[in-house]
Amino acid sequence: METLKNLSMENGSISGDGGLNNGGSSLIFLGTGCSSAVPNARCLIQPSDPPCGVCFQSLSIPPEQNPNYRCNTSLLIDYCQDDGAHKYILIDVGKTFREQVLRWFVRHKIPRVDTIILTHEHADAILGLDDIRAVQPFSPTNNIDPTPIFLTQFALDSISQKFPYLMRKKPKEGEEVRRVAQLDWRIIESNCEKPFMSLGLEFVPLPVMHGEDYVCLGFLFGRKSRVAYISDVSRFPSSTEYVISKSGAGQLDLLILDTLYKENTHNTHLCFNQTLDAVKRICPKKALLIGMTHEFDHHEDNNILAEWSRREGIPVQLAHDGLRIHIDL
Repeated sequence: METLKNLSMENGSISGDGGLNNGGSSLIFLGTGCSSAVPNARCLIQPSDPPCGVCFQSLSIPPEQNPNYRCNTSLLIDYCQDDGAHKYILIDVGKTFREQVLRWFVRHKIPRVDTIILTHEHADAILGLDDIRAVQPFSPTNNIDPTPIFLTQFALDSISQKFPYLMRKKPKEGEEVRRVAQLDWRIIESNCEKPFMSLGLEFVPLPVMHGEDYVCLGFLFGRKSRVAYISDVSRFPSSTEYVISKSGAGQLDLLILDTLYKENTHNTHLCFNQTLDAVKRICPKKALLIGMTHEFDHHEDNNILAEWSRREGIPVQLAHDGLRIHIDL
């Protein structure tokens, strides 16, 4: 298993631990891709000339062996509490959640989800909510304790229209019981000064702009190691950047940050050069990038990042689906 202290930047890559658990806390990257995921379906059904190498590679290499195969961004926190008990905190439940469960929950021996935290209510963060029932205890009558799910009021209002059947606690009179995910909706605020607790771990909301008309949340967590997870961002408000900057409230041990395109810019996401500029400003001890499109080739671009890291003195790499990092939280 990789450790935060010793994240390997050799040969331009970081590798996962093969599903082993050494007993401590860890972060598991369930997905590191954009909303449309990688491979991009269009590249396969309407191939360019020459074809997209990253996407066509998916036809010949199993996803578990291909770091360019990327599901929607999602992070699982395997939190080892002081008494040694493991609790599992899931950040975002996107369109590819079922696939992520089949691939990475099985490989890393994750038995359930104890708590869910949502960054926002876009499709790539919430459309897997129906499949949460697969990681809950089985009860044909829904007679289980609901899973706490933390989100903003804005997100709840939107989700209640998409998934009205996940909002009701009990069927109406005369209505048949149908087994659905049982969720305990808990409202949080988009405010760095309004942290919340989940399973003994404090989370600080990090409001960021996801386009100039929309506020998304990242999260700062960890008592012993400071980790910031920011999956969907085009601009940092100064108050948010202060909280996670070395020149502000204190240096992060690990920054997990959005980067959508390699060459171009985008109105709702940071792209490669902007992301690296943000990493230099925030100055974490280490950074891992997520949210990539098919423009990124994992091995080639990690070699580029390895050179950038040596030059700038901040180790930065592309994360990949299935990556598990041991970290003392």
